[in-house]
Amino acid sequence: MAETEAHPEIQPEAQPEAQPEAQPEAQPRGELAIRALAMPADANPSGDIFGGWVLSQMDIAGGLMARERARGRVATVAITAMTFHLPVHVGDVLCAYVEIEKIGRTSIATWIEAWALRGKSGERVRVTGGQFVYVALDEDGRPRPVPDREETR
Repeated sequence: MAETEAHPEIQPEAQPEAQPEAQPEAQPRGELAIRALAMPADANPSGDIFGGWVLSQMDIAGGLMARERARGRVATVAITAMTFHLPVHVGDVLCAYVEIEKIGRTSIATWIEAWALRGKSGERVRVTGGQFVYVALDEDGRPRPVPDREETR
């Protein structure tokens, strides 16, 4: 028993049992906005990628989508409901998917999921998700209304 605890990879049937709890959805939610390769410089001594790196990639992805929808400059004003499910490893490709949930007068609420394409197996697993809120800004950095979809720039 002690040998299998030290080497969980010996028991392949143990891994599928853990996966459904960590990954209840089979497909990413939202549109693919960014992909980034997890590098050794982004890892801790155990080889796991720092959560802050993952968070920053998600924020970049959400910012790109919010900027496109706002037709201009945006800033992150809140991150809520952030949950890490699985670690990201060196060599994984982190894919961030963004779905716009709600548009307020000056704000855009998004749901962002990060999925990892595992380097060796190519398996896609959901590693984290959270709500990010952005506010549209004018040239002076003050909040401005988010234009309707039909409005031109």
